[in-house]
Amino acid sequence: MRTNAGVSAVIPVYNSAATLGELTDRLRSTLSELGRDYELVLVNDGSDDASWERIVELAAADERVRGLNLMRNYGQHNALLAGIRAARHGVIVTLDDDLQNPPEEIPKLLAKLDEGFDVVYGSAETPAFGLLRNAGTAMTKLALGWAIGSDIAGKVSAYRAFRTDLRDAFADYDAPYVSIDVLLSWGTTRFGSVPVEHRERTEGSSSYGFLRLATHALNVMTGFSTRPLRIASLIGLAFTLFGIAENPIVLITYAVEGGSVPGFPFLASVIAIFSGAQLLTLGIIGEYLARMHMRVMDRPPFTVREETGAESREEVGAAPS
Repeated sequence: MRTNAGVSAVIPVYNSAATLGELTDRLRSTLSELGRDYELVLVNDGSDDASWERIVELAAADERVRGLNLMRNYGQHNALLAGIRAARHGVIVTLDDDLQNPPEEIPKLLAKLDEGFDVVYGSAETPAFGLLRNAGTAMTKLALGWAIGSDIAGKVSAYRAFRTDLRDAFADYDAPYVSIDVLLSWGTTRFGSVPVEHRERTEGSSSYGFLRLATHALNVMTGFSTRPLRIASLIGLAFTLFGIAENPIVLITYAVEGGSVPGFPFLASVIAIFSGAQLLTLGIIGEYLARMHMRVMDRPPFTVREETGAESREEVGAAPS
C-alpha cells in the first residue's frame, strides 16, 4: 500500500526561537529528497520568547512554511490538534521543536506507513531521561494503554506519522483535554512503530517533568477511559467482602468469650483503610464530574490569534476564536 501523498510536518513550538531555523532547514532538506509535496506547519503555543516573530520570518521566506499563533499556552497536544486541523496534505508527521527528533528519520516513518499502517510511531532507541521523567513517561503509557486498548501504547512518542483522513474521526471533538494518540485510536487500530534516533537537546530544557506527565496521565485515564471507575468499584467490592467475612468472626468471638473483641489498633487501621478507599472512590468520581463540567462549559481546545503563510483560518479548519 504505497502512496506518494504530500506531507504536512506539524510542529508545536514553545520558546524555541533559537532552534527553528535549523529545524526548518533540515526538514526542507529531508522532505525535498522524498520527491513529495510538503508544508511545515509551526504552531506557536504561547511562547514567551521571539518564537512567533521567527515563524513569521520563516513563512515570509518560504511559502511552504505556515504559522499559527495561539492566544495562550494550551499545551503540546492542543497545539498539535490546531496544526493537524490546518494540515493540507495526505500524510501528517508530528515532531518536537527541540531537535531531539531528527528530521532525517522521517523517511523511516513514511516507509513503515507505506506497508499498510495508518499510524506509525518513531520509538526512541536510547531515551536519555532521568528517573522521575521515566516514571512519568511510564505512567502516561500505562494510561494510554487503558484508553487505546492496544499494545502499541508502549511505543507511543511525539514523533509520529499518520494518514490525514484519520482526523475525520475526531472532527467534532471540542474539549479542553486533548490526547492526540487517543483521538487517533478512534479512527484506526492499524498502529506500527519503527526505531529512530533520539538526541540530546541543544537549547533550553524540557517543560515535561514528572508532575506534568503525571497530570497528563490522569487526564488520559479520566478523560478517555472508564477503567478508573471500574477499579473504584472493585475496591468497594473488595472491602465489602472483607467486612462481610470479618463480621461473623467478631460476633462468634463475642458470643464465646462474652466480652469485647481485643485488638483495637487492628480495628482502627481497618477503619482507616475503609475511609481511604471511600475517599479514593469519591476522588475518582470527582475527576470525572470535573471533566463533564468542563465539557458543559464548551471550552475550546485552542483559539488562534493570528496566522501567517497561507489561507485564512476558516479554510484551514482551525477553531474559531
